[in-house]
Amino acid sequence: MSHSDDNTFLREDYSMFANQFSFMGFPLSRKLDASCDTVIMGVPYDLATSGRAGARSGPNAVRQASGNLKWEGYRWPWDFSVDEVLSPIDYGDVQFYFGDSEHMLSQVEEAAFKIVSAGKTLVSFGGDHFVTLPLLRGHAKHHGKLSLIHFDAHTDSYKEDERYSHGSMFYHAPNEGLIDPASSIQVGIRTSYHRAGHPFEVIDAHDANNSTVEDIVQRIKDRVGDNKVYLSFDIDCLDPAYAPGTGTPVVGGLSTNKILQVLQGLRDINLVGCDLVEVSPAYDQSEITALAGATIALQFLYMIASKAR
Repeated sequence: MSHSDDNTFLREDYSMFANQFSFMGFPLSRKLDASCDTVIMGVPYDLATSGRAGARSGPNAVRQASGNLKWEGYRWPWDFSVDEVLSPIDYGDVQFYFGDSEHMLSQVEEAAFKIVSAGKTLVSFGGDHFVTLPLLRGHAKHHGKLSLIHFDAHTDSYKEDERYSHGSMFYHAPNEGLIDPASSIQVGIRTSYHRAGHPFEVIDAHDANNSTVEDIVQRIKDRVGDNKVYLSFDIDCLDPAYAPGTGTPVVGGLSTNKILQVLQGLRDINLVGCDLVEVSPAYDQSEITALAGATIALQFLYMIASKAR
């Protein structure tokens, strides 16, 4: 990267790791003007974690791992480069008072609303999965009620006693009118939940692993239709063989290959925002999880770019 006159870092593809301050080396900026259309934002928070902590370091780990993805120009099997179509910036991380979950909630909601109401598509990095709740609040404030595509080992729809829990977002979000469960779907679930009366359609891990990519894609599309969609991806949707660095790993998950194919198949949905959460680098091996997270995040950008071409 190099400096421009306005002190914004500019991306240059010849260096994989020098000055790796932003995702994919995209300009590090908070200017929400016509020079950008897509915004990367980190939320380094993990106080709602029930398992192993450490996801607060996820945004930086994903950014650093993205250096491995810069050299190729375009990412196979796509036939174009993201920045041939989009003009992304990295907004950096949301800042909030240490240990103050209420301040995190307000700051993330405010930042998300500011970005999406400026006409930008927001791609966020957690942090634990609880950060999706304020992100949804910010998106729904602008877009209205959304359909949700949720990749995870857990439904995260539990009515928890804890005020702040990364297992409760999709209990609160429907009750707050942020998402419509009747047009939402969860993929990769392989932990217990109350099936009777569960408001979301579920493609559990056995079903997903035994189904073709085409069948999964079609079921998701049938569920969300043409609605505005928010996509939330918990890295523990992947089997721990592909993502060991996470707080609540559950065996029997999906492979990175299958997930990437499913996401590519969803490139024509009406995607208005997305997040990648629960990368916990302290438990990672050889950056396997961070690289998987960075690759999935880049796939989000290709989905957005493919629709914009």
